[in-house]
Amino acid sequence: MSSTNSLIAALAITAGAVASSGIAVAQSDKSCDKGEFCVWSGPDYTGDVQRLDLETANPGECIPLNLVGKSFVNRLSRDASVYQRENCSTEAEFTTYPRHGTYVPDAYFVIRALEVWGP
Repeated sequence: MSSTNSLIAALAITAGAVASSGIAVAQSDKSCDKGEFCVWSGPDYTGDVQRLDLETANPGECIPLNLVGKSFVNRLSRDASVYQRENCSTEAEFTTYPRHGTYVPDAYFVIRALEVWGP
């Protein structure tokens, strides 16, 4: 087996292991650029999409989304929390995801709001 084929096989195994953990590595980053938080209305990055960046998502503010999200990507330079309720209530489901490339193809709950954290 060539070194290229070995590398491809190793990457496929790693991607499969990460995907089974609930956080997946995207095949291509073209759908959500660096510096953006992208949320889709359907699972597996399908349906309508809303894109936010640090110009449209001020750190520390609760940002109600324009859609109900079922998959998302955090490529911001900041950690971000997603919320089940549009008012960022911690009484409902919420989770914080790390910066620089967290991919969630099937969210554990529907996403209605976002909060970006400071540096």
